[in-house]
Parts: sequence; C-alpha cells; structure tokens
Amino acid sequence: MNSVTSSWRRRRQAARTRRALDRALARTSSPAMRDELLTMANSSGFTL
Repeated sequence: MNSVTSSWRRRRQAARTRRALDRALARTSSPAMRDELLTMANSSGFTL
C-alpha cells in the first residue's frame, strides 16, 4: 500500500509541475525565456 501512495504522490507532483510550467510558458513574452523554461523542464525530465 505504501508504494501505491508513493506512486500516486509522484504522479500528482509531476502533474502540478507540468501545469505550473504550462502557465509560465503561456505568460512569458520573450522567446529567450520560453527557451530557458523548456531547457529547465527537459533537464528535469518533465515532458509537455
């Protein structure tokens, strides 16, 4: 049961991070900032 809870928490955290990244990408006005956000996301292992 503990592994199920841990897996669920990891999935929820990843989903929250993806949503936050999506919001940040939508708000950014410069291509350089968008590239930086995407680079950070890719290096962290998150996919859009």
